[in-house]
Order: sequence, then structure tokens, then C-alpha cells
Amino acid sequence: MANLTTKPLLATLNGVRQETPPVWLMRQAGRYLPEYRALRAKKGGFLELVNDSAAAAEVTIQPIRRFGFDAAILFSDILVVPHAMGQDLWFEEGEGPRLAPRLVDHALDSLDAVPQRLAPVYETVRQVRARLESQTTFLGFAGSPWTVATYMVAGQGSREQAEARRFAYRDPVAFQALVDAIIALTVDYLSGQIDAGVDAVQLFDSWAGSLSPAQFERWVIGPNAKIVSLLKVRHPDIPIIGFPKGAGGKLSAYARETCVDAIGLDETVDPFWANANLPESLPVQGNLDPLALIAGGVALDDATNHIRRAFCDRPHVFNLGHGILPDTPIENVEELLRKVRG
Repeated sequence: MANLTTKPLLATLNGVRQETPPVWLMRQAGRYLPEYRALRAKKGGFLELVNDSAAAAEVTIQPIRRFGFDAAILFSDILVVPHAMGQDLWFEEGEGPRLAPRLVDHALDSLDAVPQRLAPVYETVRQVRARLESQTTFLGFAGSPWTVATYMVAGQGSREQAEARRFAYRDPVAFQALVDAIIALTVDYLSGQIDAGVDAVQLFDSWAGSLSPAQFERWVIGPNAKIVSLLKVRHPDIPIIGFPKGAGGKLSAYARETCVDAIGLDETVDPFWANANLPESLPVQGNLDPLALIAGGVALDDATNHIRRAFCDRPHVFNLGHGILPDTPIENVEELLRKVRG
């Protein structure tokens, strides 16, 4: 319990309300920081950074050094899991990640697992853990099975995830086998991060909002509940944050049925609705619009105050509703921190 007295964000995830909410920002280690851009240019690309543990540890710590956020989040990518399952992974400049072979065209059992591809991530965790100050919570993460599966099926990201959705309707048995395989590796992967030194983990379901209610229940709630259940057997005291982006009115069911310890809200969710409809005392995280952060000034003040008022009586981690955008002015991040902490 000593960590709860020295780490405000970890205490919040364990249900202890703070007078001043702790703060971190999704994608806080990234392209809006000149020190990140310089290191990435030196290393030659995103995946090269992820697989260079010393460089990835430095990127993880850069926003802590500059801003003093209450949490550091591991610098990695959700697609290291399919990479470890045997797909090739690369990043096209200006276009994003690519995976091959695409599982819309190839069977899952055609992949040869390469679990050692995760070793650099665990080493990154160990290096960051050794460098973090005692008051800073260290967050690990993984992609949730539905979101990871959409990339594995299509070979890349897509706005409507049409290929994965068609696959799930056309052959639910095969799609279930894929999801089950992702669940199994994700539990091992998160457990490995915890063993290496993270304090809590987040499950990113970036494409959860693309599903119908019945499909959401099967491919989002069910798999995330399974991960939470299995991970809690191994690590009962580690908080798990669920972030089902785009879930909207399905958030309450997600919170109840997955048994996550805290729930992340995207910017489309009314925080007063969330406070009224989510389980009482469940810690929440979010949910400033990343564009309000870019706007700064009165827009940022008003949005920040609105969120703070909504969650004034609930354990709350202040964050964005999604990742910080590359054109975010650094001075606006500093302004946000003054506003939240002042």
C-alpha cells in the first residue's frame, strides 16, 4: 500500500479521490515534442525506436522530464502483438502501419509465432522503471482484441473496419479463434510488462465504436472481460484501465461486465452523463477534446472546467479523450497543467 501514498495517479486508479486530479495524456510521448522528433530522425523510424529499448525508454521519459506528468506510459505500439503472433510489421511513411499476410486472405494457423519479438518491450519497461521518480505511476498497455484483430484481418487501419466486421459475420468461428489467440498472448504480454515493472495497464479499444450492440457485446465486452479475469488471477492488485473509444451508451455495460478498475472516456462522451450512469465510485479517465487543447485559451479553460465539475466527487484522472495531436503547441500543454493543478 506504500505506493498509494506516494503515487497520486495509482491511488486514484485504486479508488482514492484526489483533491487535484492526477494528469497524463494519451500519446504524450510523441510527435508534438521536438526532442522526440530529433531522436526518431536519428534512429530512422518508428519501429526502430520501439525495438531499441534504450531509445524507447528515453522517449517514455521525455514528457515526464518536460512536464512532470503524474504517469509515464510505455512507448510502444499495439501492433507488437500481431508481430509476435507471426505477422510482418512495418510502417509506411505518411500512411501508417502495415501487417502481412492479411488474415482476410490467410488462415491464422499459417502464422509462426515469434514471441521473442516482445523482448525489447520488456527491456524498455525495466529501463524506465529504473529511471522514474517514486511519485510517477508507470503505465503499460496493449490493444484490445477487437482493435488488434481489425488490423490483422485487413493488414492496415481503416475508418469503418469493414473487412473485419464482414469476416466476423461471415465466419464467427474463425474470427473467435483469432480473438482467442489475441487474448492469450495479450494476457502474457501484459503480465510480462507487470513483471518488468509497470504499476497499471490500459487496454486500448480504438475501434470499439464501429460495432453493433450485439457485436460489441461479443467482440469488445467479452474479450476484455476475459483479459481482466485472467490477468487478475496473476496480478490481483494491478489496476486495469479500459478505454473503449466510441462506445457511447454502451459504456455502462462495458464498465459493469468487464470489471475494469477504471474506464477511459473519449471526447464525445458527456462527462455529466458518464458521472450519472457509470457505477458509483468507479474511477474515470478523460476526456478533454484534443482539439480544445490545440485551441488553448478560453476554449481550453471552459472544457477543462466542465470536466472538473462533472467529476468533482469521483476518482478522476485528467486526460484527453484520445491521443495528443502532432500540431499541439507545447505552451498549451503547460497551460492545461497549470489549469488542472492550479
